[in-house]
Amino acid sequence: MSFNRFTGAARYIADPDLIAAVDAAVALERPLLVKGEPGTGKTRLAEAAAESLNMPLLSWHIKSTTKAVEGLYTYDVVQRLNDARFGEGDVRDIRRYIHLGPVGEAFSSDQRVVLLIDEIDKADLEFPNDLLRELDEMKFTIPELKETVEAKLRPVVVITTNAEKELPDAFLRRCVFHYLNFPTADRMKQIIDVHLPGLDHQLVDVALTRFYGIRKNENLRKPPSTSELLDWLMVLSKAGVPSEAIARGIPFVGVLVKQEQDLAAVARA
Repeated sequence: MSFNRFTGAARYIADPDLIAAVDAAVALERPLLVKGEPGTGKTRLAEAAAESLNMPLLSWHIKSTTKAVEGLYTYDVVQRLNDARFGEGDVRDIRRYIHLGPVGEAFSSDQRVVLLIDEIDKADLEFPNDLLRELDEMKFTIPELKETVEAKLRPVVVITTNAEKELPDAFLRRCVFHYLNFPTADRMKQIIDVHLPGLDHQLVDVALTRFYGIRKNENLRKPPSTSELLDWLMVLSKAGVPSEAIARGIPFVGVLVKQEQDLAAVARA
């Protein structure tokens, strides 16, 4: 059986292992769980997959207070009570107060979509288990309406995690897993060429040496990420900083390092 293949995107550099993981998730119709440190491109992967597969993207960004049911639907009880109190509309029609969440919208879509569940590890420990059945069976029930919402076309589900919490084994068994390593210097050059074309090659080489040197500092709480490197390079270029200055010091270090203790650690190195 043929299926659409992921080929990367114009502004997203994907290595062969990542491409294979996306293709496996699409073929198996299982969620792709992408793990890696912040700044490795996990969220942008979903955007690139939607572009490459020519599918709409629906995003659900998880917070510490997010409940699994919110991704399925919400029932606006407060609005219904207000309408009943002030006589606005027919409060007997519960359907007016039911709103589908990102998962519900993905299931009910008439075309196949890419569904991003971003930073699932930010929610409480039971959150992944609360989604197990729905993501496995691709359907859920709305008790208030006594109706079942079932996926017309199974979405391509991309789930990201920063590894802040361990995910349940039962959840992991239902996913295709990929660990997104931090880009090597050679791959980072490709990323820079895509996002900041035309930069002076000597400036890029010296800045990359300094950047990876900072990341090796074991005393950093938060090593600089790809997005911070791109911001730094843009500032260096616009300010006309010569490569020799970067070899001697770290101009605009606050663009790269965002913690006071990390600034001190970099200064001591």
